[in-house]
Amino acid sequence: MEEHAKKNRVVRFAHGCAAAIRRGGRFALGAVVALGLAALPATGEAERVVGYYPGWGIYDRGFEIAHLPGEKLTHVNYAFANLVGGQCALGDPWADVQRHLPGDPWSGPGSDAPYFGNFHQLDLLQELHPELQTLISIGGWTWSGNFSDAALTPASRALFATSCADFMEAYSFDGIDIDWEYPGGGGLAANTTRPEDTENFTLLLQAVRAELDARGALSGRHYLLTIAAPAGAAKIANIEVEEIHGLLDFINVMTYDFNGDWSPISNFNAPLYSSPGDPTTTPGTNADETIQNYLGRGVPADKLVLGVPFYGRAVQGVANVNGGLFQSFSGTPMGTWDDASTGATGMFDYADIAANYLGQPGMNAYWDADSGVPWLHDASSGFFLSYDDPASLALKKDYVLANALGGVMIWEMSADLDDQLLDALIAEPPPPAVPALGPGGLTALATLLAATALRGFLVRRRCPQP
Repeated sequence: MEEHAKKNRVVRFAHGCAAAIRRGGRFALGAVVALGLAALPATGEAERVVGYYPGWGIYDRGFEIAHLPGEKLTHVNYAFANLVGGQCALGDPWADVQRHLPGDPWSGPGSDAPYFGNFHQLDLLQELHPELQTLISIGGWTWSGNFSDAALTPASRALFATSCADFMEAYSFDGIDIDWEYPGGGGLAANTTRPEDTENFTLLLQAVRAELDARGALSGRHYLLTIAAPAGAAKIANIEVEEIHGLLDFINVMTYDFNGDWSPISNFNAPLYSSPGDPTTTPGTNADETIQNYLGRGVPADKLVLGVPFYGRAVQGVANVNGGLFQSFSGTPMGTWDDASTGATGMFDYADIAANYLGQPGMNAYWDADSGVPWLHDASSGFFLSYDDPASLALKKDYVLANALGGVMIWEMSADLDDQLLDALIAEPPPPAVPALGPGGLTALATLLAATALRGFLVRRRCPQP
């Protein structure tokens, strides 16, 4: 345990050194701009890249933990643990801890390991990428019905906190991600909700934070506590944002599902900004207004992680007017993984969109410059699909950097099989071209680079070398 704690402290120190070195580079670029030598574009990468892995990914999708690009992520959130009797419980015991994969011993050395399945695969992924951190996400859309009861009393909150911390430690997670959809209502109709959910959510987080801190003090490490937070203004109003952000390491803001087959017209799933042409736009129905809402309530920018979808939402029966955008519709098509048991959701993985919809005859592609997202429309069939592509995610990455946000969060990793979208979020832009300089500019630049080199030397003196 102590060795693990030392390893994590070294990793965090190394990350801090790398950040300091990067800041030195940004200082240099900023000074070049100040000299008037060039208007250089912003560079850098998101502080956190949080990818949700769905436990059901092993079934129809055939997407294993081993398929996760661990070198491109900072955190993996495993979705989901269930909440049963006020305690954290395995969501799918066979997938989570029982299933044996090639290389897992059935007998002999190692066969008495405490668990196998996806959780063991996460351990193996971390062995390959020691800097990667994992969190167990609790609840989600389907399993949020018991949160109100768990948060109701001091005793129920203590039971929840203890059981979830036990779960985290038993399965070697680095933290807990609470995905209550939603305090005060707005989730499934069958969920238990109460007016006091707002205050009780804060108290629940306080109990979990205290439990994690107590265990961290014993093990010499810091355990993460995060939440998946709503985007809609009405749902945000049901959370004591000002009270909870200090309890959390960061907040994954679900800036998607702004529209779908529940909406009155065909519209965007995850617009970055509002569109002047949208006749139904209300405050808070785009990513920017959502983030500004949280910032306005006092959340530090570096704790806000912008959620991005690796899927699109479709409707059908849309007239060939305005490219199908902002029009009435008559139904919902069968999505990528829909069948008779699930019914039509209209949700399409990006991998499916790229392979089977983009560039197909009759499928017209459009781009909304105001919202910063694309859409597809088939004039003959009336099929309409709002989705994100590499261009729209590059804009969202730029938004994260420009607003000094804490990173990006992805729902979810199985939908982008060849990393087209992920790479758009993490790729560094090419180095900017510097124009020719006159003698005065060269002298100033030489002075600047010497100062930057000294700064880098001082930083590296206290940083571990690779």
